[in-house]
Formats: sequence, C-alpha cells, structure tokens
Amino acid sequence: MANADCVSVRVFSLNCWGIHYLSKHCSQRYQMIGEMLCKEQHDIVLLQEVWSEKDFLYLKVKLASTHPHSHYFKSGVIGSGLAIFAKHRIHDTFLYRYSLNGYPYMAHHGDWFGGKAVGMAILNIAGLTVNVYVTHLHAEYSREKDSYLSHRVVQAWELQQFIRHTSTGADVVIVGGDLNMHPQDLGCRLLMSYTGLKDSYIETAKFDGCENGMTLIADNLFISKNELIPFEKGIRIDYILFKGSSTAKIYCDFMSTTKGSVPGHPLPYSDHEALTAELRLESHIPAQAGSDKTHDTPAEKLAELVDTLTEARTEVKVGLHCAERMRYTAARTGVMGLALLVLELAIAAVPCFALGAEQPFPRISFYLLAALCFAILLTTFLLYIFYTMELKSLQGAEDQMRLAVGSLQEKLRGFPVAQPNDAPQRSPEGQQPSALDPEE
Repeated sequence: MANADCVSVRVFSLNCWGIHYLSKHCSQRYQMIGEMLCKEQHDIVLLQEVWSEKDFLYLKVKLASTHPHSHYFKSGVIGSGLAIFAKHRIHDTFLYRYSLNGYPYMAHHGDWFGGKAVGMAILNIAGLTVNVYVTHLHAEYSREKDSYLSHRVVQAWELQQFIRHTSTGADVVIVGGDLNMHPQDLGCRLLMSYTGLKDSYIETAKFDGCENGMTLIADNLFISKNELIPFEKGIRIDYILFKGSSTAKIYCDFMSTTKGSVPGHPLPYSDHEALTAELRLESHIPAQAGSDKTHDTPAEKLAELVDTLTEARTEVKVGLHCAERMRYTAARTGVMGLALLVLELAIAAVPCFALGAEQPFPRISFYLLAALCFAILLTTFLLYIFYTMELKSLQGAEDQMRLAVGSLQEKLRGFPVAQPNDAPQRSPEGQQPSALDPEE
C-alpha cells in the first residue's frame, strides 16, 4: 500500500432534545450548543431532535463562519429533526423516511408524528467522496415490554439497505445518530454485520468520557433514574460509525463524550450526551487481490449474518401476528358499531309505522347514540387502514429478509469446508445448524 494523503476529520453527534414547551431550557441549551460548536469547530456536525426549523436557522446563522454548509431534513408532521452542518461543501443530499414508525394514537410518545428517517449528505474531503448519514430510530420506552421492537428492527433493516445501496461509490462512510438500541441489540447487530460499519467507541485508540461510552446517564440533570431501569448507571444508544473502502482507510484516533452538566454552566447540552470522534482518513492505492488476510473467514461471517437475519425475521413475524390481531380487532369493533347504528335506525323507524296516538321520541338520546356510532365507525376504519399499511410494510421487510437469507445460504454452501474429503459437511463452529438449512 502506498499512502497518498492523510487527513483528520472531527465528527460530532448530539440528540438535542429540542421539543419546545416540553423540553426544559430549550432556548438556553441551543445557545450553549451554538457557542460550543463555534469554539470546537468540528468538521461534521450531526444533530437529531432539532424539531423546530427556527432552531436550525438560529444555528445556521450562529455557525455561518465555522460551518458554512448545512442542510435540514424535513419529514413527517413536525419534521425529522435531523440536521447536518459541515466545513466542507455539501454536494448532494437525500432523505429516506422509514416505512414503520410507531402508532399515531400513541400521541404521548410522539415518534409517529416526527417522521423518523435517515438523511444522507455527500461531501468531498481531501479528494475523497464521503457519504455522511444522520438518523434517529424509534425510542424503546420499555425494556421489559417493548411494543416497538419489530418497528425498530425494520428501521434498522431499511437503514442498512439505504446505506449499502447509496454508498457503493463512496470512499468513506460515516454514520451518526441516536439508534435507540444497545450495542448487542438485534437491530444493531443487523446494521453492523450487514454494512461492515465499525463502532468508534470500540475502535478508538483513546477514549475520554462516560463509563462504557454511555450516552444516557443517571448523572444527567434531565434524566429520571426510572427511565434507565434496569440499567442504574446508564445506557449507550448514540453512535458514530464509520467504514472505509478499497481506496481509503479510516481509523478512530480519539473519541469523547460529555459528562452531564457543561463546565461553567448549570445545565447539560441535552438529556443525551454528545459524542465527538476524531477520525483519520488515509487514501491509498489498493493492494493486490489476495494479499490482505482477515481474522474471520468469509464462511464464518456469512454464517453469523444468516443467524442474525433469521433472528430479525422471527421478530418481524411476531410484529406481523400482532398487527394482524389488531387489524382483526379493529374490524370486529367496526362491525359492532355498524350493527349498533343499524339497530338504532330500526328503532327510530318504529314510530313512523306505529298506528294510533303519536309516541314521544327521545331525540337527544338518538343523536348522542348516533354520534357515538359514527365515531366508532370512523375510528375503526382509520385504524383498519393503518394496521393494513403496517402489515404491508412488515410483510415487505420479511419478504426482503427471506430473499436475503436464501442468497446468503447459497453463497455459504459454495465455500469449501476445511475437512477431509470423506467427512460430511458441517456448519461453521459456533453456528446453529438450523440457520443454514434450506428455506422452506
């Protein structure tokens, strides 16, 4: 390998918790964030939960001299909350909105209204094409009873697809954001194994920050300890990921996180801790094929990926059954509302055909009951449509995963097995044989 160039790139990522009237000290914290970014002068700034475009415009003016290039990704009812600021020119951008993102009737969670998505920006740094991605996945809310697990797995699946298909011509890939997943969670394993992305916290040569790289910590002023149960000290759900290519190598020389309240201020920047990664990019002439050895054989990597993908399919199927049950419940409730409306109309028609003296008619009760029937019909109709859309998205993701598993299994069978010629073929050590069986 012949080195041609080496450049340092500082990447910053923060979930700003910028929900006006709900987030505490929002305006004051944005001022602190703007001042810090001006001082630190990172090359790339990736922000999440910038829910108000006014806050983005404030930061854009504030950072005009240090980060002249910026983009705000708009999506959903109140926006995706994603924003990027950069020292280097942004040549192109694109936004992909996740097909699943919670439920509209869970208004107190609010994820559905946010239009969760992944934003991409293409930069040119020292002659290298750098694809930068910023994203924010659906929150967990409850570790023990996670109603959104299947949605988050599908989001992770769509995220890795989007990164793979849009980064084929890139020399370097950088991903930052709030994934709302622990490092060993299914969605994280799916994303990392499929894309080959590396975690800055694991790869860094030097680290300074919270214990175990945690980004939601009990010492943060805005965090309630009940939110962290059963993890008393905190959790790590925010990441800066990266990947090189045959034309460029990338290393993480240093990584840091904030530690609660900012020195000299009574407040932290957000309820999340901020991440900074100092990456080193080295462009080079590709080595000859076969000269680079990896620690893991391709067969072992493929087998591990098959198992991860099979586990993801199982979780998506669980979500499918749940969505089918909810759609059936909505349809059954709608039929009951329709039957009640028909019965009410029949009762109202009785006086019209009654003989003899005129009978008093309870108009108020009739109108109230009719309004209730129409409300039930409208609500169940909308829910039926929503659950049908959810089913389509889950079925589409499961079909894609099934095809991917079949393709990976076919590739895996093509690898020679390091065994005597007369020995039967066995799956790689440590892998479950069932993951390599043909698809039914």
